[in-house]
Amino acid sequence: MSAISLSPTRRSLLAMSAAAGALNLLPAHLAAAVDSNAIRPFHVNIPEADLVDLRRRVKATRWPAKETVTDQSQGVQLATIQKLARYWSTEYDWRKCEAKLNALPHFITEIDGLDIHFIHVRSKHENALPLIVTHGWPGSIIEQLKIVDPLTNPTAHGASASDAFHLVIPSMPGYGFSGKPTATGWDPDRIARAWVVLMKRLGYTQFVAQGGDWGSLITDQMGVQAAPELLAIHTNMPGAVPNDINGAAFTGAPAPSGLAADEQHAFDRLAFFYKHGLGYAIEMANRPQTLYGLADSPVGLAAWMLDHDEASEALMARVFAGQSEGLTRDDILDNITLYWLTNTGISSGRLYWENKLAFFAPKNVAIPVAVSVFPDEIYAAPRSWVEKAYPKLIHYNRLPKGCHFAAWEQPQFFSEEVRAGFRPVRKVAKAA
Repeated sequence: MSAISLSPTRRSLLAMSAAAGALNLLPAHLAAAVDSNAIRPFHVNIPEADLVDLRRRVKATRWPAKETVTDQSQGVQLATIQKLARYWSTEYDWRKCEAKLNALPHFITEIDGLDIHFIHVRSKHENALPLIVTHGWPGSIIEQLKIVDPLTNPTAHGASASDAFHLVIPSMPGYGFSGKPTATGWDPDRIARAWVVLMKRLGYTQFVAQGGDWGSLITDQMGVQAAPELLAIHTNMPGAVPNDINGAAFTGAPAPSGLAADEQHAFDRLAFFYKHGLGYAIEMANRPQTLYGLADSPVGLAAWMLDHDEASEALMARVFAGQSEGLTRDDILDNITLYWLTNTGISSGRLYWENKLAFFAPKNVAIPVAVSVFPDEIYAAPRSWVEKAYPKLIHYNRLPKGCHFAAWEQPQFFSEEVRAGFRPVRKVAKAA
């Protein structure tokens, strides 16, 4: 815990606690404040009985009939999910993932009445820039494991010490090792406010934020709220689709006339997603509690998570068919297994029910923004849209490869983009 710098308020409370604790003189309200703000170390240790039960359930899966088409148009194909299940129940080793997780420093702290889990890795380099990175659904902290060392230890990856970050990777409420909300209200706006509380509690007076999927929406909201400590944000799934274009894509109407080639391509991809790929989001936004199969069947959970978007589903199917991709079978199952072991299939889905914001629409972010566009994202945002959505755009780049899970699948490209995206604000940070 000595590596964590503390805010003056928290230092003061802890000093009072140390001085008065032995005599039991600390006032009750101050003692409660110290306790509620406590940052507690956390260690991942899944009982062996849970892993035995998981394998038993996978082996006992009752399979449906094979799809009646030769492609993925009816959903995750039977051959893919059966290959996943065979590997999951016979060869996959969760303890390897657990060891990777426990090699990093984990903590839990209470914010607004809920336990928030996070990884916190401080760089050895002086003047490292504090960065909070937010995952999405069906992602988790597993998505970010490959970027921890490149961002905190850039000199080991061909970059400069001046590109170093202190890295904070939280689990969203209802996800992973964070607490499950027992009441409504944990929407993206509230999570964005909680992340500022977390960074300030860690002693950071200036920081930046990054996100993809839900993380992009939460990070956008951090930009809208514009806490004075937040210097800039980076997103790999920008909210940049003009309202008329978004409306036409959603309703199946023709594209507005006069679109440039990259704008037409983005429109076509978005229209395809709205028509063929939005089913999971609609169900979770309306009836998340109905999805009991996600808590009862590991294979049901796995299929639900694989079927996120066309490009990433196809990539994962290729992985289980034996092809070499940016992800491995273990990568994919590490993430699914985390959801299973924490029983967060439904609690994570409730974020869709809570959300009232349009995913891809501009949010009126007025602070500096960096944008990285991966070609197989749900839609590849054209620069023309991004410049209008983010008036203080400080970085825009289109990458040659990568899909929705950019940090997970293309960690080198992703890390390079995060470094480049935040370089313009480092001078501001140093000056302050």
